[in-house]
Amino acid sequence: MNTIRLGIAGLGSMGNGHARKILAGAVPRMKLVAVADPVSDLSGFGPEVEGFTSSEEMIRSGKIDAVLIVTPHFSHTSLGIAALEQGLHVLVEKPISVHKADAERLIAAHKNPKQVFAAMFNMRSLPPYQKLRSLIQSGELGEIQRINWIITTWFRSDAYYKSGGWRATWEGEGGGVLLNQCPHNLDLLQWLFGMPTRLRAHCRLGRYHNIEVEDEVTAYLEYANGATGVFITSTGEAPGTNRLEISADRGRIILENNTIQWARTEVPVGEYCRTTENRFGGPGVWNVEIPVANDDHNQHVNIIRNFAEAILDGVPVIAPGADGLQSVELANAMLMSQFLDQAIEMPLDGAAYERMLEKKICESRAKKGTANA
Repeated sequence: MNTIRLGIAGLGSMGNGHARKILAGAVPRMKLVAVADPVSDLSGFGPEVEGFTSSEEMIRSGKIDAVLIVTPHFSHTSLGIAALEQGLHVLVEKPISVHKADAERLIAAHKNPKQVFAAMFNMRSLPPYQKLRSLIQSGELGEIQRINWIITTWFRSDAYYKSGGWRATWEGEGGGVLLNQCPHNLDLLQWLFGMPTRLRAHCRLGRYHNIEVEDEVTAYLEYANGATGVFITSTGEAPGTNRLEISADRGRIILENNTIQWARTEVPVGEYCRTTENRFGGPGVWNVEIPVANDDHNQHVNIIRNFAEAILDGVPVIAPGADGLQSVELANAMLMSQFLDQAIEMPLDGAAYERMLEKKICESRAKKGTANA
């Protein structure tokens, strides 16, 4: 194979945007040959792009080598499984599934290692997070003690939630900010620091909007090494904040506004604490600004290019599809903590959460409606 024949399932704002970039040649050796959506206009992509009203039909057509799934959340699992069983390479938008049990079903369908299965965790490609991960994995920071992430730059208006009948409902979306906007941040959280062993979350349902799902979350996380974390997010604050602060044995790191500020201790904090005669002052620090590039505008294209290179050249996948399980599990655990009003031990009981979500759907007064992504 010299050129990948790509089909896109779902032509909402994200799917349409991905299609336009591929048509413009942003991804070498990849050609858009098919699109599928039950309600969108399929005629605006040129004569070489075939339109399907059914994503399943496009998957079975034999006309594509790979599929990019950009449909409403609940269909990610069924379409992903169908595409993998058809032998296609699969790139699925976040979240890979609405709940852990479905995510495990989707991951289990990826049986052929020659098929590339990837997730659209585009923020992994951003240089600040890549640099921070290298600092953590290299041991430069020493043991992590505390994590504090305030991520409230996800403001959404009432008009946004009214733009699709599936949005902000238990049946259509499976949740709010945790399932729509924050899968990116939850993925980065576990990619950088690993999974917590326990968490307690407070999720406000419809605090800022007339919706039945969460639009504000504050979660407290506990890790196996004794580290703790606080994760705060909202779609109702403006202007928002995106500030990740890490306290570690070699000082404090702040990632904000695409810059990394490191107050690096001259000696490890633990060593200083045990050996100093000083009763009050802390160790000396070197204030370091770590330069990183800004690649915000290309992050989605970066993942699609990597997907193509993984298929054609065998390069490692930036965001393997199986990695999507952890962000789904974190979102589910935070919601379950709110529903049960208690801390949740990890790993999450996926079957129990699935039953709880099904109950929420049955009790819901909101109607999913018909809409694309």
